[in-house]
Amino acid sequence: MTWQNQIKIWVAFLLISILVLWVFRGIILPFVVGLTLAYILNPLVGMVQKLGLNRAWATAVVLGTVLLTITGVLFLIVPLLTQQIVGLAYRLPGYVIDLQGLANKWVPALNEWLGPERALQLEKSITDFSNALNVATFVTSSLAQSGLTLLSALALSVVTAVVAFYLLLDWEGMVHGLDNLLPRDYQTEIRNVLNEIDRSMAAVVRGQGSVVLVLCFYYATALSITGLSFGLAIGLMAGLLSFVPFVGFLTGFVLSMIIALVQFWPNWWLVLAIFMVFMVGQFLEGNILYPKLVGSSIGINPVWLMFSLFAFALLFGYVGLLLAVPLSAITAVLTRYMIRKYKQSALYRGQNGDQGVDTSVAD
Repeated sequence: MTWQNQIKIWVAFLLISILVLWVFRGIILPFVVGLTLAYILNPLVGMVQKLGLNRAWATAVVLGTVLLTITGVLFLIVPLLTQQIVGLAYRLPGYVIDLQGLANKWVPALNEWLGPERALQLEKSITDFSNALNVATFVTSSLAQSGLTLLSALALSVVTAVVAFYLLLDWEGMVHGLDNLLPRDYQTEIRNVLNEIDRSMAAVVRGQGSVVLVLCFYYATALSITGLSFGLAIGLMAGLLSFVPFVGFLTGFVLSMIIALVQFWPNWWLVLAIFMVFMVGQFLEGNILYPKLVGSSIGINPVWLMFSLFAFALLFGYVGLLLAVPLSAITAVLTRYMIRKYKQSALYRGQNGDQGVDTSVAD
């Protein structure tokens, strides 16, 4: 088979995969989450098997322990978190109105500092922001109190657990079956690429999961210690949204500063403390956590990573957000592989071979 035909086959496979994801995007979420959970827990199941249990019992023990742990944590934190989220949704428009009141007190100073036109523009921006928050608050409070949302979450959890169990139970059989489908002439080469993808995916799952957990703990703890109202909810929100670069930071920062100005003013040092919490968090995320744990593990530029997050979210919704980083990791591995193959080809080396040509492999 020529390399042109190979490219056609892989492109066709990619297009078919994207089409399948798009067609079934409305029902595929629990299967994606279940597959991710199975992928994470498979090494643990293998370790438990070495203790003498068969695959079924090892799967039941590991999955049951993880689900019980998650359930226990949720029972401890969800009541308080739900109370804070609902309270924040109802109270936020009031905070914005109070902020407008403070801004009106500052009008003379703002007119002198910014000039009448810019001060008027700032007041109009605050008003527009208040109107937008009124709509967002109505939607958020409605969703938080919706029984349908609760039932959907329970159904998602049950389906995800079932999918994860059966995938873990037959994981080795699925891997062996896929391995048997590999073309014999290219089996070793494809295995090497798949092993590289597996290492990259494992690093992404561990890396991104670690970033989210660290930032959730940091923001929730720091904002609660400072005494900010609804600090736990805002901190967890900022941490959970941190898988989209800058979105978690900006969301938490804007909400926290609005509440801090109304709650603490004129104690400006407490407002400054809230400001510093997010500056330190952004420094940790942008310079330590994300580059070390996520960006370096998939080998792509954070700008392209951000683009993939928005692009997949636009195409596939929540499923796209879950798949964006893993698919970016796979794309990075395949791109490096194609560059290696290209530099080994006659198209790159030319008629005179590799004489005088840099054939170094792209990292």
